[in-house]
Amino acid sequence: MLPTKASLLGFENRQDKQGRSHSSTREQMFRRSADWLARREPLPTSARAVFGYYAHSGVFDIESLRLKRRVDSHVDGVVRTAFSDVEEAIAEEFGYGYVSFEYDTKLLLPAQLTLGYLYRHTDSKDFHRAEEVTRLAVEALLDGDMRDALNDEEFEDFEVDFETDEHGRRLVAEIAQEVLQARVEEGFTHHPTSVREVYDWAVNISEAHQEQDPYFRELMERAERGGEDALDSIRRDYKFAEFDDEPVLFSEEELTYPYFKTQYDRVGIIYDAMLQMYRRSNLPIDDDFQRSIVLAIIGAQVWLDDVDDYHDDLRDGQLTPVTAEYLLAENEREARERVIEISDQYLGRAKRQATAADSTLTGIATEYIIRDGNPDVLPG
Repeated sequence: MLPTKASLLGFENRQDKQGRSHSSTREQMFRRSADWLARREPLPTSARAVFGYYAHSGVFDIESLRLKRRVDSHVDGVVRTAFSDVEEAIAEEFGYGYVSFEYDTKLLLPAQLTLGYLYRHTDSKDFHRAEEVTRLAVEALLDGDMRDALNDEEFEDFEVDFETDEHGRRLVAEIAQEVLQARVEEGFTHHPTSVREVYDWAVNISEAHQEQDPYFRELMERAERGGEDALDSIRRDYKFAEFDDEPVLFSEEELTYPYFKTQYDRVGIIYDAMLQMYRRSNLPIDDDFQRSIVLAIIGAQVWLDDVDDYHDDLRDGQLTPVTAEYLLAENEREARERVIEISDQYLGRAKRQATAADSTLTGIATEYIIRDGNPDVLPG
């Protein structure tokens, strides 16, 4: 295993002054080289993320990269087992002997990162419990994502290996979601009641946020017509909305980040609850790690999804941090700069928290998110 920053520092402390100087110079040289490699566009984003995180943190942990294969294998197995039940139900409904089913989602990364973190920070006797909570978390995330897709009547991510019309695609989606929901309900019976309680808490807050969508759409429509009162409401109720009960996990500074409450309720709450599910199963989740995950998810939502979907969201009247900034800023250039600055605020903090939590995988994942964004699609 290559030395981490901590072990390098420990080595330096045992050297004389000249030795410390040589070691420090050598590390600076390596980090500068890593930073240069991280900026080379022809390299895969995954490789640039590894180099970029080392350049930022001084941590190059080869064991974490090996650990990723183990985590991916377990989570892939969980998904494959769940989807085999979906395939059986779809085949029975449509009269086939066998069908293949796939579902495209980006929501499972936090569960993978959490399992990797626990593999590194949990006693071996607790591995089975960590894997079982991960199974429940993965299936719950899939179920929730499928529910959202059904509510939005978006069925293109439900893929089968036979031709279907619009009614058939809807039926496939409904069957898949029903199977996942049943698996989740059965899964909760094998865990403490408090695990189910925190899941229901998160779902209720998320659904309450979704119920505000008509109000936010109305604000956007009025703001586009030049209504100053609507712009004031967007600032107050969307960009700088306040919590009735502030989450104790976050610092005072983090709670002041633009769009924190609305994006926490929109996406962050689900992963906050997921991590609390592990905690309520007596698995050690550090506060720094929990913050890194939630902040990274909020940052990814803005920097990847909302940036990429800007033109679609603008056309559909969907208020997001990106469309909001283009309403609130004086001009397009200022709006684009604000989106970059806000994204960096979340993702930079997430990366620092990952380093503090000794979670190299999370740090690299956050670096990947940063380098995968494409603000060039934005006006200005």
